[in-house]
Amino acid sequence: MCGITGWVSFDRDLTAEAAALDAMTATMACRGPDDRGTWAEGPAALGHRRLAIIDLPGGRQPMTARTPQGTVALVYSGETYNYTELRRRLTDRGHHFTTDSDTEVVLRGYLEWGDAVAERLNGMYAFAVWDGRHDKLVMIRDRMGIKPFYCHPTPDGVVFGSEPKAILANPLVRPRIGLDGLRELFTLIKTPGHAVWDGMREVEPGTVVTVDRTGLRTRVHWRLETRPHPDDRDTTVATVRTLLDDIVRRQLVADVPRCTLLSGGLDSSAMTALAARQLAVHGEKVRSFAVDFVGQSDHFVDDELRGTPDTPFVHDVARLARTDHQDIVLDAQSLADPAVRAQVIRARDLPAGFGDMDASLLLLFRAVRDQSTVALSGESADEVFGGYLQFFDEEARRADTFPWLVRFGRHFGHDSDVLRADLAKSLDMETYIADGYRTAVAGIRRLDGESDFEYRMRQICHLHLTRFVRALLDRKDRMSMAVGLEVRVPFCDHRLVEYVYNAPWALKSFDGREKSLLREATADVLPRSVYDRVKSPYPSTQDPLYAQALREQTKDLLARPSHPVFDLVDRGKVHEAAHRDTPVSSQVARRGLERTLDLALWLDLYRPEVTLS
Repeated sequence: MCGITGWVSFDRDLTAEAAALDAMTATMACRGPDDRGTWAEGPAALGHRRLAIIDLPGGRQPMTARTPQGTVALVYSGETYNYTELRRRLTDRGHHFTTDSDTEVVLRGYLEWGDAVAERLNGMYAFAVWDGRHDKLVMIRDRMGIKPFYCHPTPDGVVFGSEPKAILANPLVRPRIGLDGLRELFTLIKTPGHAVWDGMREVEPGTVVTVDRTGLRTRVHWRLETRPHPDDRDTTVATVRTLLDDIVRRQLVADVPRCTLLSGGLDSSAMTALAARQLAVHGEKVRSFAVDFVGQSDHFVDDELRGTPDTPFVHDVARLARTDHQDIVLDAQSLADPAVRAQVIRARDLPAGFGDMDASLLLLFRAVRDQSTVALSGESADEVFGGYLQFFDEEARRADTFPWLVRFGRHFGHDSDVLRADLAKSLDMETYIADGYRTAVAGIRRLDGESDFEYRMRQICHLHLTRFVRALLDRKDRMSMAVGLEVRVPFCDHRLVEYVYNAPWALKSFDGREKSLLREATADVLPRSVYDRVKSPYPSTQDPLYAQALREQTKDLLARPSHPVFDLVDRGKVHEAAHRDTPVSSQVARRGLERTLDLALWLDLYRPEVTLS
C-alpha cells in the first residue's frame, strides 16, 4: 500500500522539474512512511511513497523495465491478491523476476498483456505506467474503487495522484471550487469521475485512462453487469462461503503484522471468525481491535439507528474466535479536538462533515497502527448483501431518488440546511440530485421476466454498489492511510460482488432479515448473539461533553464574523444551533455544527478559491 503521483508534459523536459515532483511526492508521506522514490525521463515524471507490506527489501518504486524500444516505468498503490498465480504464468511465458513483490508482477504483466493486465488482477489497486515505447501514460484503477486515484488534465498532458493534495502541489494547479464542486460536496451521491476541485477528476473505478500526445481516452475494463442467477438457496449459501474462505485466505497474506477490525456486527464478526479459523491451522491467533467510547456501554441509550451497544457483541466474538483482542476506548475531548479535526480534513482534502464518526475512525486506526500494519475490515458487506435499513424502508424503496438520502434526511437533516439561502438557491440541489439519480439508474439492465419489485431492489443494490460504497471506501482509505495503516476489504472482491449482486432479493432476504446469505453462510463460526443481532450502524458517541465541545467551538467561530465560512453558511442558523441546549441525541443539530466547523477549518487549511456564481 502506497501513495503515487506523477506528471506528464509533452512540451517540456520534466527532468528539470525535480522540485515540483519532490513537493508532490512529499504530500503522500503519510501513505508511505517506509520509503520514497522519484523517476523522470523526458516528458514523464513519477513519484512514490511506500508502505512496505510484501517483500520488504524488494519492491522499491518507481520500478522500471528497460526494453529496446524504451523504458517502461511503474508507480503502484495497493495489493494484488493473485500475484503468485500471475507470477507463475508470466514465468512460463519467459519473464524473469528479481524481487518477490506483487509490484514486479504488475509491471511484468503490463509488459506481457498491456493495459489488459487490469482484467487479470484480483485486488485493490491504483497504478500508473509510463510506456516510453509509445510515449503514453496508462492509469488503471481497481473494479470497486477501493484505492483512490485522481488526475488533472493540462494543455500538454496530465498531473495525477492518489489524493488531490498531490495534484494541488503541482505549480500548474490552483485550488479552485465552483458551484458544481459545491453541489457534489453537499450531497452524498458520489458522481462517477467527480473530484469536487475544478479541473480535477477521478480515474473512475474499473477504468483504464490513457494519455498521449493526441489527448486522453478512457476504456472500461469492468462494470457491474446483470446476469441470471441459476443457483438455489443451498447452492448460493455454499458458494458464498467458498468464496469468502478463499478471499480471506488471500487477504491474510502479508510480511508484516496483521489484524481485524471488529465491531460486533455480522460483517466484521464473520470476517474475523473466518480469519481466526484459517490462522489457527498454522498455530496463529488473530489480533482484533474495536472502537468504544468512555461510558458508552454503561450508559447506552437506544434510538432509531442503534438498538444496542457494540462492545458486548465484540467480546462474544473475541471469546468464541479466541482472538487477541483490544478495545480502543475514546473520550469526548479526543473526538472534539480541533487538531484531530484538522488531521481528518487533511486526510480527506475536503470537509466531509461526519464529525465524531470520522474522528473516531482516525483515532482507532492510529491506535491499531501502533501494533499492526495491515487490517481486514468488514466494510462493504452491507452494500453487497443488502444490510442497510433503507433496503427495508418502504419510503426509501419507493422514492425516486438515492434511497440512502431518504433515511439520512430523516435522521441527520440535509447538509444544505446550514447554507445561506441565496447560495442554496444557486446550487439547486434538488435538480442536481434528480439529474444524478436518473443517470445512475439509466444503465441498470432488467432481466427478462424480472418482477417490478425485484427490479427495484436490483436498482437499489446497484446504486449502493456503484455510488454509496465508493464514498465509504474513500473514507476508509483516507483515514487509514493518513496513519500508514493498510485496510483490506474482503467483501469487495469482485467475484463475490458479481455473484451476490445477481442473486434475487428473495434470496438475499430469504429469512425476512438483512444479509440472509452472509448470516447463513457463516452461521457455524458466529456466536448466537451476533447471529441474532439486528443491523447497527458505525458507532457514534453519546457523551454530552462532545456536543458541548461542538457548541463552544462554534461560539468561538461566531466571534469571527468576517470568517469566509459565513460566505457559505447562514450565520443566524449557526448561532441558533450553537446556543440551543440541544440533547446529544439530536443528530440533526450536531451534524450542522460539525459541518460548519469542518468547512471553516478546511477554508483555513486549503485557502481555496471558491466561486459562488
